[in-house]
Amino acid sequence: MNRRGFTSGLLAAGAASSAWAQAGPPTLQLTGRFTQGGFILGRAPAGALIFVDDEALTAAGTGGRFFIGLDRDCGPLTRIEARQGDWRAGETVAIARGDFPSQTINGLPPTTVDPTDPALLARIRREGSLKADAYASRVASEDFAEGFDWPLAQFRVSSRWGSQRVLNGTPARPHYGIDMAAPAGTDIHAPSDALVVLAYPDMHYEGGITFLDHGQGLITVYLHQSRLLVENGQRVTRGQVIGRVGSSGRATGPHLCWRARWRNRNFDPSTLVGSLTI
Repeated sequence: MNRRGFTSGLLAAGAASSAWAQAGPPTLQLTGRFTQGGFILGRAPAGALIFVDDEALTAAGTGGRFFIGLDRDCGPLTRIEARQGDWRAGETVAIARGDFPSQTINGLPPTTVDPTDPALLARIRREGSLKADAYASRVASEDFAEGFDWPLAQFRVSSRWGSQRVLNGTPARPHYGIDMAAPAGTDIHAPSDALVVLAYPDMHYEGGITFLDHGQGLITVYLHQSRLLVENGQRVTRGQVIGRVGSSGRATGPHLCWRARWRNRNFDPSTLVGSLTI
């Protein structure tokens, strides 16, 4: 775990409010997993705009906390800056290189690798629209700041996050999930408090799938379920059973594929596990 605290040297003379003068100038604090596929957890004045590499991507919540995902192919340096009025604070963070293996999977039904049937393609487009809407959710909460647990009590990692996949001999996009092998019917637990933004029982690729919004665009996703135990719009609490492990969709055996995305950035959900707070 890394923890940092910064005070801006760019505050204009006389610009600080009387509250700042009494409590000292506000600071930008950063912690997280500073690696490709990891994340940054920060604290700044409530409502401050947060810039990532000079692009305004989010804002600090009412508690002052904010989240930034680091995708698989992000560069070696990321600039984080908070701005509020005349106040500025920022830091350039070094990002460690990730280790992403390759993986070959054979024996998948051809329709799950390279579908051609028009009706099936139409179904895939409809389901893609539902997933895009779920990923676009922006609940104004800071549920992410309370830490995450593993969604399964016992499991074996059968595929690491970020691996380059070859499916039935065809190169595919990297695998943006961590596969957790467990017996069919195993309970899946919400790793943190969240809002259910999509619960769908039978998608072509993902089978039974649930999307949880943990605030500020941080979405975690649970694939291949045999049974869903939550519904759209439901609030869930950390540890609550949300579904059961299965092998629905494009799967060769019972497992949970656990995914995470922040806005348009896929990152490794396993990096969230632990009591990392700020």
